[in-house]
Amino acid sequence: METSVFYHPSMAFLAFALVVPFIPTQLWLNKAFRGALALVAPLVALYSIFTVEPGTYGAIQYLDQSLIFGRVDGLSIVFGQVFAIIATIGAIYGMHVEDRGHFVCGSLYVAGGFGCVFAGDLLTVFLFWELMSIGSTFLIWQARTKESVGAGFRYFLYHTVGGLFLLGGLLLKYKATGSFAFEGVNPADAQLYDWLILTGFCVNAAVVPLHAWLPDAYPRASVAGAVYMCAFTTKTAVYVLARGFAGWEVLAIAGTIMAVFGVLYACIENNSRRILSYHIVSQVGYMVAGIGIGTAMTLNGAVAHAYAHILYKGLLFMGTGCILYAVGTAKLDKLGGLATKLPWVMVWYMVAALSISGMPLFNGFISKTMTIAGAAEHHRTILALCLEIAAVGTFISVGIKLPYFAFWGGKKEYKGEIKPIPVNMYVGMAICGLLCIAQGVYPHLLYQYLPFPVEGHQFEPWTIDKVLNSGLLLGFSGLAFYLTREIITPHAKLNLDFDWFYRLIGKVTMGAICWPVSKVDDVWTEVYRTVGLRSLIGMGDGTSWFDKKGIDTVVDGSAYTVRNIGRLGAKAQTANLQDYLAWAAVLGLGIFALVWYFG
Repeated sequence: METSVFYHPSMAFLAFALVVPFIPTQLWLNKAFRGALALVAPLVALYSIFTVEPGTYGAIQYLDQSLIFGRVDGLSIVFGQVFAIIATIGAIYGMHVEDRGHFVCGSLYVAGGFGCVFAGDLLTVFLFWELMSIGSTFLIWQARTKESVGAGFRYFLYHTVGGLFLLGGLLLKYKATGSFAFEGVNPADAQLYDWLILTGFCVNAAVVPLHAWLPDAYPRASVAGAVYMCAFTTKTAVYVLARGFAGWEVLAIAGTIMAVFGVLYACIENNSRRILSYHIVSQVGYMVAGIGIGTAMTLNGAVAHAYAHILYKGLLFMGTGCILYAVGTAKLDKLGGLATKLPWVMVWYMVAALSISGMPLFNGFISKTMTIAGAAEHHRTILALCLEIAAVGTFISVGIKLPYFAFWGGKKEYKGEIKPIPVNMYVGMAICGLLCIAQGVYPHLLYQYLPFPVEGHQFEPWTIDKVLNSGLLLGFSGLAFYLTREIITPHAKLNLDFDWFYRLIGKVTMGAICWPVSKVDDVWTEVYRTVGLRSLIGMGDGTSWFDKKGIDTVVDGSAYTVRNIGRLGAKAQTANLQDYLAWAAVLGLGIFALVWYFG
């Protein structure tokens, strides 16, 4: 049933974030109550998105500007759907978490993502863009480790710079056009402000070389928080790129570079969550390339792949999160032999691994092939070949290397201590995994929501050539892993890519600032020691002399005077009545003489 009323999903999550801090502790520690309450906001979002009619809602006039909070059309609905689904799954997966901060930060983050998707103007996009940045930064800090603190600050710095590019672009756009309208931009008519806005969006999309924040921060986020983070930041960026910059050639090239670059670094990584982070860069590259090519098929492929990616990437992070939760590490060189200890984690992880690899019967197959086929049909042969090569690296690193060294690795069983995994984490993985399989078997479940009409023939994934191509590709990928298994064995080290240059720039900048400041401080210290300190000592001697010769003289003299008068007074008190009468007579005569003389 459709309705003309739009209940904005962000409002439900903002309300939940506002309520959480005030819930009594005893009630909050009840897992059933906490879990049920956490599901309210995502269920409201699901109901709202599946029942709303396309249209414009929530237009507000403020400071002579029209802020549109509810632009509902085919593109925003499909992203809103998958955001609501992963928010529901994430709430189930994180039910065991007792820290209120996780729920507050996660809700603010999700609210920002929904706000960007349904925003009808750039100013509203910017407001929710920054809310998303703040919420995600605190989700990283929720891990409460030294590494997560540093990563959170670096993450926030990157996104602050990206936000400034976006803000500068939209202000210049308003100065030039008098409008904050968020519409598609023809690359032939692009102005400086369009490029600034594009740069701001590309930071969140982790476009190489602006991607270093992602493999740095995501592996250090909390176990439950990483499920949200792998879904919202980059896919919100994919949405705004599809909305405003479809058909830009620079995106087609940048996306292809991302796809290949991400898998190359994933193949040499040791930390399982860092492997998955590099694969976010790679998989988002497929989406960015599809948007850049700009045909209806590649745009639909980008949207479909974003939908599928949120599900299988969320499942991958849930699987590695279970490993981290159970054994305390996600580093492959310290794992192995977990298949018999965590069998269901292994099963659901492999569902996600086969999905991201594009295996038939899983949702990655029906989305990734659409983008590659669209590139080939548009005669972008080099781009299509590069995307196919990236698919090989994906299966080698995520489909074979990671599960092999985590669950087997030549060890019969894991010898360390294994912490029991809460049931709700298994339930979250099961729901996500079943959705990955359902979409792979029944592509129409996803295709019916794709927003761009395709002229001519519709894309059909289940053809003999596509199935054989996928099977052969994955088969040769397995052979490549077998032949290179000694080379890509994980080693305990941190691999830096462009992050090395950013860290170098940071060190040089700090040196350029600290060196002159330290020199000024040295000079000032010497001046203080030779001039200032002596002056202070001299002033101290002067005040000491004044205290002794001036203040002490006055005070001591007054004290002596009072003491002497007291002694005279004491001598005058003889207790003899005749003496008192004599003194009284003398005093009286003295007073009489004075009055007579002056009168």
